[in-house]
Amino acid sequence: MEMTLSDGAPKPFHFEISLSVLNHLGRNLYRNFITVIAEAVSNSWDAEAQNVWIEIDKEGNTFSIKDDGLGMTAEDFQEKFLKIGYSKRKDGKKATDRGRPFIGAKGIGKLALLSCANRVSIYSKTTGAGYVGGVIDNADLDKAIKSDNTADQYPLEQPDLGRIEKLQQGHEHGTIIVFDATKEKLRSSPAHIRKMLAMSFKFSLHDKAFKIFVDGTEVSEADLGDLARATEFLWIVNGYTDGYVAALDRLKSSAVPKTTKLGIRGFLATVEKPRHLKITGTDERATVDLIVNGRIREKNLLRHIPTQRIVESYLYGQLHFDTMDREGTDPFTSSREGVVEDDIQFQSLMDYLKRDLLPQIIDEWDGLRLDRGLEGDDENNRKTKKERKARELFSAAKDDYKLEDAEPNKDKVDRWLESLRDDAQYNLQAYADCFLSENLIRKYLVEKSIPLTPIATKDAADWKRRESENLKKANISWAIRTADDDLYYIDMDGLAVMAEGSKSPQGPSLWLDAVNYKPVRNAVGHTGLLSAAGKTHLNQVFQNVRARIKNLLTRP
Repeated sequence: MEMTLSDGAPKPFHFEISLSVLNHLGRNLYRNFITVIAEAVSNSWDAEAQNVWIEIDKEGNTFSIKDDGLGMTAEDFQEKFLKIGYSKRKDGKKATDRGRPFIGAKGIGKLALLSCANRVSIYSKTTGAGYVGGVIDNADLDKAIKSDNTADQYPLEQPDLGRIEKLQQGHEHGTIIVFDATKEKLRSSPAHIRKMLAMSFKFSLHDKAFKIFVDGTEVSEADLGDLARATEFLWIVNGYTDGYVAALDRLKSSAVPKTTKLGIRGFLATVEKPRHLKITGTDERATVDLIVNGRIREKNLLRHIPTQRIVESYLYGQLHFDTMDREGTDPFTSSREGVVEDDIQFQSLMDYLKRDLLPQIIDEWDGLRLDRGLEGDDENNRKTKKERKARELFSAAKDDYKLEDAEPNKDKVDRWLESLRDDAQYNLQAYADCFLSENLIRKYLVEKSIPLTPIATKDAADWKRRESENLKKANISWAIRTADDDLYYIDMDGLAVMAEGSKSPQGPSLWLDAVNYKPVRNAVGHTGLLSAAGKTHLNQVFQNVRARIKNLLTRP
């Protein structure tokens, strides 16, 4: 469509972009300092860099990012870097000349560089050429945006080479970006930044041709050492491995392989305690993340399919799904910090996690944790709630008896404690059942004002006498019981007679159950280790005892 000018010459209509679009596209879209660094590092990767150096100056409130990539000519800087929306993937190209898959897609990630500092200076050079570049001053840019200026009405300042006097030494080609007057005070320590980059860029850990340095120290698996040492169990999807996974040498059980026809690879792992997921020295937690072509595209995948199961508090990992980055489809959000949730491949991944992988891991984690005598998944029916709580109580109690690492016999004592675990779990449950059943009958007898039988009165007097003698031997003159009532000296068979009114050797009888119950109950009370037959007998008898007591308690 054309319009006709007053002199009769035709002129085509054309788009005219206001600078305010920069805010909408990304200048205010990025969340944190690490995200900005990640964008710069991504650009370095796409530019074939082998090294990236990040230098932090907290006192000066400034930082710089330097790489040894291909660099830019003046034309590249104007037509590619400064062209918002320019994509390296035009004409279907998905990788660099050396075969690196491009991270950048939309050509707007560079706007992140403007989000954390008042002044951003870019210097770039190709081999044998001088530096080209410019300075973007956010204060001036804000004025231009308020004036609704177009892009060609905001010329960049010329950069000061003196600003990078040290950084340009030995810099034959590549790009240097300096961030002055950061919008937030630089609180992140170099160690924090290395940890976040190690979590965010897996290619920095397994591609030996790409290295990232923060204040002179290379980002490596060692930056995730705290997390690795706390990792308890590991699941490997479709044979995945990398330097971090290979270094997990403190696992409490062999890695569990998982296979799927879905084109993903990766790992999921759990830590010993939920607090171990916190990355030391940071406010970040390790999560289950989606990585596409070496770059995190979605943090915390589980937020899309919360299970409300306890294992989520222990779980982290990375799933690599490179085929999501495919021609003709853009599954990533404008901020590149997330995925378009209705993308068909992302949905297939979520479906696999929800219906297949996570249910398996939740169940297997529970079994592995119970094997170690630790808390597992309360909702799993592998153990009853009562069994789990008894196991937890044993685990808490045994810590009081564990020897220090340097103590002699530590390993032997650990084995002894472990050998007592199953019996302790059973006896703790049995004692709780015994305690409740006998005391509920006592409550019932008091409520019904049922008096003690002559035999029960005599038995109570005998037990009181023995206890008094024992207290004298122990030189104890204070009361060891909250109540001195005779009723609390009577055991189960005596209580049953009073509750039912007689001894009934035939038909349903709480007294007869109590008689059968007593020998094994006494073994539990005296911390004996029950045989399999003893446990079976006690379980069967107590089923009757419980039912009869509940029936007794429902009487008007």
